[in-house]
Amino acid sequence: MPQLDTTPSNGENSPWVGKQEEKQDVISLQLSVRLAALFGEACPEEGQPLPYLWHWAFFQSPVVEAELGEDGHPARGRFLPPAENRQRMWAGGRVTFHQPLIVGQRATCRSTILAVKEKHGQTGSLLFVTVEHRYFQGDALCISEEQDIVYREPSPPKLTIDRTLPALEWTDTIQPTPVMLFRYSAVTFNGHRIHYDYPYATQQEGYPGLVVHGPMIATLVMRSITRQHPHHSPARLSYRGLRPLIADTPFSIGGVADGARTCSAWAFNDQGPAHQADVTFKESH
Repeated sequence: MPQLDTTPSNGENSPWVGKQEEKQDVISLQLSVRLAALFGEACPEEGQPLPYLWHWAFFQSPVVEAELGEDGHPARGRFLPPAENRQRMWAGGRVTFHQPLIVGQRATCRSTILAVKEKHGQTGSLLFVTVEHRYFQGDALCISEEQDIVYREPSPPKLTIDRTLPALEWTDTIQPTPVMLFRYSAVTFNGHRIHYDYPYATQQEGYPGLVVHGPMIATLVMRSITRQHPHHSPARLSYRGLRPLIADTPFSIGGVADGARTCSAWAFNDQGPAHQADVTFKESH
């Protein structure tokens, strides 16, 4: 992510703020099987909890190809506000885990646009859109989250960052292959071309290769955290992208406990940190 000043410009009173939509889905076993194969995990059975952040593969809104923009995303101006001639990035978000979504059961996602803000950074104007999602099974609220999406004017991506990591208590290594990226795009029905279309990613958006999905990085970081803390249940997660990671370039995930109930972790490589996550665990009883 580029360095920003935080002075808001137009967009504070956007007519898109408050817009809502509702989606229905089944937390299907078949899609869970595909996610498990992607991540190399044991698949939960029907009636069992869906692993953390796998819910991002559900509640998609497929549209016909004629309604996609050049970048492969649904054309803007439907639910999200229009942002012509800008490139989309998943900037980060905040998630509260109330109770698990259960595999095999129907669920509802209710979404609301909370904010639309124009800001100015070193690379030009950026439009930030914050969307709230609330996930229910029956009358029970299972997950609530806010997602930050940024639309930036075309500019060279920032591939390095001058930031030092603390001494880490553990590290894992991830090899993000093009096949891995393709399969994550498939299970999430994500048509964004930077993740699978090499000529588009390199020639149109200026990346040195295919871009690893921000949500997939967050999911892998969350998996690493829960593996290191198997006796703790996450209550809240805050995450943000710092810069892109590129396919075929290995990266590491490492973290450190900040206290009895808090933990921070990063995805990083030789060019510095690329993704940061902070987790608060539920109190033990």
